[in-house]
Amino acid sequence: MPSLRQTCLTSLLAVLLGIPSIGMAAATISWCSKTGQASLLPGMLRRNEPQLSLPPAPQALIHTEGTLPHQGIFDQSVEAKRDWPRMRDFALIWYYTSDSRYLEALTHYLDAWTALYQPSFNPIDETELDALIDSYAISQQALPLNTERKVSALLRDLAEGYIQRIRQAKTPRPATFVNNWNSHRIKLITLSALALQDQKLLSAARSLYLAQIANNIDADGQTLDYGERDALHYVSYDLEPLVRAALAAKMAGQDWLNLRGDHGGSLQQALEWLRPYAEGKLQHLEFVHTKVKFDLVRREAGLPGYSGYWQPASSRNLYALAARLSPAYRDLALSLGRAPDWIGLCWP
Repeated sequence: MPSLRQTCLTSLLAVLLGIPSIGMAAATISWCSKTGQASLLPGMLRRNEPQLSLPPAPQALIHTEGTLPHQGIFDQSVEAKRDWPRMRDFALIWYYTSDSRYLEALTHYLDAWTALYQPSFNPIDETELDALIDSYAISQQALPLNTERKVSALLRDLAEGYIQRIRQAKTPRPATFVNNWNSHRIKLITLSALALQDQKLLSAARSLYLAQIANNIDADGQTLDYGERDALHYVSYDLEPLVRAALAAKMAGQDWLNLRGDHGGSLQQALEWLRPYAEGKLQHLEFVHTKVKFDLVRREAGLPGYSGYWQPASSRNLYALAARLSPAYRDLALSLGRAPDWIGLCWP
């Protein structure tokens, strides 16, 4: 991690070059605010008290992308990934209550996963690791030193590995380096960078985020994924990781919501493009003209969401997070239903 002197010099250079500085802001960040909706805590306690006795279920490899239920290690992976949001819940309960049992359980889970898990750098398989990153960032100062070091090493491997893969992608870039896959990469890079409070990684994350906005969102706010999949499901799935990245940047003192790419698009414009569908003013029949064969495979397998009209409630998490970026999305977020408790507890 950069020294204070290095961070100050970097911040001064950023000012001289006209680049927003994030190093000093990141050094004082608080991942969650205790001004969140504390009324949500009793429900989270009821759900998680029985979970304290459950052993972690780490796997060396997680893989669900491109497969159907009961194929390969799909089912085992889904079961193992339940540990990740459980860790975030443990961290939040400890944060609010100081109950050492939850910190001990979290430590046990983090130790189990860091001892076994090997990053695959498949962002679809790993996108839900954001919950593990959250759990670390919330509890970092209280974790045993050995646990803290092992998790920070995992996050650094994730961030640096994903950055390397993006930078080494061929030109012209394959679709998975400009569509939703890359949005999920950027989310994991940005969250890891902020959790590590690493100026260099945060600067790289901002640069990659801007490139993704340029490649993925046009001047009208339409995403590349909509053109590929003819599905609002993938618009939401593409934008949610970018919103999480922008929310992390906000904690570091930057506004990424309104940053514009080279073609004039922005995350804010993409959220506005989707908005009339989320409000129910427009409807869309999903995947009719998709260019991706696996979408048709999932439709034929009867998986929900791959046929029929898009359901606005499926953008609930997206707009709940967006409301933390701008109050302009607050009413819409409330109309879509109750957001997961961790969002309300972490951010007011």
